[in-house]
Amino acid sequence: MAQDIVPIELGLPKGDLVTLWAPRWREDGEEWEAFLGHGEHLYGFPDIAHLAAFARTAEEHDLLDHPAWKVVPELPVGELAPEDSHRFDLVGVPELAAEDPDTWTIGELADIVAMARSLADVCELDIVHEVLDSAEGFAVLGQGTFPFTGRDGVRRWNDLSKVIVDRWDEVLDAIDAVVTVPEVDQETLTGTTEEVAEAEAAAEAAAPSSVLDEPTGFWAEVGIDPIRITTTSGQYVTLRCYLDDKPVFLGSDGRIDVFKNGRALTRYLASPEEMNRNDLSAASTWQEVSDKAISGELEVKVDEANSYNLAGLSDDLAEGPATVDANQLDLAVELLQDTAEWAHDGSVEEALAPSEGLGWLVNSIIKPDPTRLAPSAPTELEIVAWQDLVTALEDRLRTH
Repeated sequence: MAQDIVPIELGLPKGDLVTLWAPRWREDGEEWEAFLGHGEHLYGFPDIAHLAAFARTAEEHDLLDHPAWKVVPELPVGELAPEDSHRFDLVGVPELAAEDPDTWTIGELADIVAMARSLADVCELDIVHEVLDSAEGFAVLGQGTFPFTGRDGVRRWNDLSKVIVDRWDEVLDAIDAVVTVPEVDQETLTGTTEEVAEAEAAAEAAAPSSVLDEPTGFWAEVGIDPIRITTTSGQYVTLRCYLDDKPVFLGSDGRIDVFKNGRALTRYLASPEEMNRNDLSAASTWQEVSDKAISGELEVKVDEANSYNLAGLSDDLAEGPATVDANQLDLAVELLQDTAEWAHDGSVEEALAPSEGLGWLVNSIIKPDPTRLAPSAPTELEIVAWQDLVTALEDRLRTH
């Protein structure tokens, strides 16, 4: 997508509509923000084919003077699809307010409220600001869970929730009233609709080849992966699989059995009494692993995609985001999340939530967003939070 013009989806009473948003930018010493629209109207479209058809043919709208607009009409239709982080379900806000104020609820609500304020600023919707200024909690959503803890925090959340119950319809009505679904050139729409269909067909056609590219051999057949974990204390090998899309490790009671090398792991697996003392024994193919280990035919080879290196990441983060290997960090986060989910530990998901400082930092490195400021060097609190997660993982390792 053209830098600083972002496809978004708005969940409104009119339906789920896509449009374009230009976050704040400076030009000739002034600060601007805009949406695709004209005059008093905000343009929304039922799908990206309609949005693309309009962008390629419209001669009058509020984004024409944006520095990046000239790129937009040339974009493939697929690049106009909003990312998940740019989907704002305004209709679903009352359901969020009925939830407990955890990091995920607050994070999602903070994003929606920020977008509602942007819409209010650009479209001059005073009633939206009036509603959002009527409870203290709206102003502190961006600070995460802290403002909503303790007695004062409970009161703050309850006040915010009451405003949403009593007055959120006013916000929806005000925004819905300025949204217009404009007509588009039908010939161009036919072309963009065909582009969407071709892209979907190409994606489906690519699926069989993707399957062929997947790992083959014994471990792929049994659906269990040897993995390598490298920490400051050493390098270890273990096993992991996914049962009903949930991670399961070789181990039990939240402790992962790890080994210095593949041979040590194989010797362990060849011991029948050990084979059934771990959570992986729930896999339907586990007996095949046991039989192959006992016969001496089992070979443990770790694929590069299953190699997780957490050593040095704390130091890299401390030096600043530019020094961090984003792929290494992404894999480390995957491992932290998998082990925590398996051990029924919510601390990792909480610490890495987008509304938390560490979560925002990590997410901005793994998935940089040109519409947001680049992350600065982390604070000591963020480094400590990361180190705590790594230490918790190291404490889970049961070395053999």
